[in-house]
Amino acid sequence: MSMPQISQCMLCPRQCGALRTPTEGNGFCKMPALPAVCRAALHFGEEPCISGTRGSGTVFFCGCTLRCCFCQNEQISRSYCGKPMTAQQLCELFVQLQEQGAHNMNLVTATPFADTVIEALRLAKLTVPVVWNTSGYETVETLKALEGLVQIYLPDCKYATRAAAQKYSAAPDYPAVIVPALREMLRQTGAARLDEQGILQQGVIIRHLMLPGELKETLAVIDLLRQTVPTDTQISLLRQYTPPAQPAYPNLARRVTTYEYEKAVQALLDAGFTNGFTQDKSSATAEYLPEWDLI
Repeated sequence: MSMPQISQCMLCPRQCGALRTPTEGNGFCKMPALPAVCRAALHFGEEPCISGTRGSGTVFFCGCTLRCCFCQNEQISRSYCGKPMTAQQLCELFVQLQEQGAHNMNLVTATPFADTVIEALRLAKLTVPVVWNTSGYETVETLKALEGLVQIYLPDCKYATRAAAQKYSAAPDYPAVIVPALREMLRQTGAARLDEQGILQQGVIIRHLMLPGELKETLAVIDLLRQTVPTDTQISLLRQYTPPAQPAYPNLARRVTTYEYEKAVQALLDAGFTNGFTQDKSSATAEYLPEWDLI
């Protein structure tokens, strides 16, 4: 099997047209074309209908199409680390996780390597649902290439304003990108469907990570969602933000307050979103950050 090479990368909304060889990348994400996996294991920290009782077969990839200044996975999102894998090796990894009893195959930030991951999924012919765990910063073209291979989309909806998207993630077009991306995900999956154990088999769960001091942005996100997706869509409102040692902005030096979070929960309810997930205060701790195996 030949090694992947991308002559003009257009996989993400950056559209940087980078040349990406198997070992070198000069685009925005700085990733070569050959995927690298930092961690692969049964994971129990997702929403209950994803993790279930046996865990989600979660594969963390290096690289990211955003540059969030508060990234809690910075060790892997901005460096090419872990174990490089061909499509065949990824296929074998997916099958191993399925054989361990995973409820699903959960692919985290796989967008920079979408071409090879798609090839691996076609080879694997998995019998469990595939979860595309993403920042939401996706092109419709890349999402369409995943149709039929991905049954569950787990996107973030980070921002509703250009100013916040530029400030925190260097992506002022994020609000314009997320709307068609979410609509495409919902078009592919249709309404959520769970099995008899309550494990999601198809559908979309939209996550929003609240940032301290940015309640107005969260309320704007909720309003954007109200205008973009059906109100029966599952929304996961996250309060797990944990301050880094050296925050980029003063407001990021603290956790989300109970007042901020309760205001956001009420806004979700007022907007008609009653199907989803919330987190308690204990989720905002470094204990919930993954340990990177760098396999």
